[in-house]
Amino acid sequence: MKITVYNDWDHLPKAEGEGEQQVILSWDGEYRKGDVIAFTDLLPDRFYMVQVDACVPEALVLIRSDEVLYPVPFYEKKTSYNPLAFFGNRHYLSIRLAESFEIQAFRNLAKNPFDQHDVSHVYPHASANVETRGEAVFQARNAIDGVIATQCHGEWPYESWGINRQEDAAFTLDFGRPVDISEVRLYTRADFPHDNWWTDAELSFSDGTATHLTMQKKAGLAHCFPIIRKGITSLCLHDLIKSGEPSPFPALTQIEVYGTEHKK
Repeated sequence: MKITVYNDWDHLPKAEGEGEQQVILSWDGEYRKGDVIAFTDLLPDRFYMVQVDACVPEALVLIRSDEVLYPVPFYEKKTSYNPLAFFGNRHYLSIRLAESFEIQAFRNLAKNPFDQHDVSHVYPHASANVETRGEAVFQARNAIDGVIATQCHGEWPYESWGINRQEDAAFTLDFGRPVDISEVRLYTRADFPHDNWWTDAELSFSDGTATHLTMQKKAGLAHCFPIIRKGITSLCLHDLIKSGEPSPFPALTQIEVYGTEHKK
């Protein structure tokens, strides 16, 4: 496997490293607009531990292709990341095959700080039918990045999934393979009085089942739902009903889905 940093206009490597089971790339230099981090020569349909920057947590992901291209975020697209990420003149990146004990552990199956808005072959992957004004700080991927700061809205660490007041807003989490789950936790944004909150929602699963969720006004605490499903590949949060308070701005800071790989 290989990690290469290059600029999209000339594809000349700024830094690169390779290895069989693991690659650790540390390099000196500055990222420029148009730079791409390429993870290549991968084994498709394998689990990897990937860290794209020292200020972005390592992620356990299923990669279904032989390469992943990660455009380095700049300007507005960087607002949902730690300001120190991709900054400065010394950088650290890594990728390795995940260990079996990491894959089989009981864990938050939703968490993926490596998720990208337009990449659907790396799982878990979050998407939605609406994201407020198309801004990075309101993208669906923010709800699985592991950052839980509910008391404000906007730039990191207050990024969230924003629904742009859309009545039929729906959030989809694709696991990319069958998993067994036992609990779902929702952290709703709580920047009151700017924010509203949801009293009810539906959670649908790839097996055709659904469950109704009832929520309360909470600040910084999770809405916890014991939900058992076996062998599901995705879920969808929809039919979101906001409270009667005047604000039109409910939002989702984070979703956590606890469980294991599917046991046949």
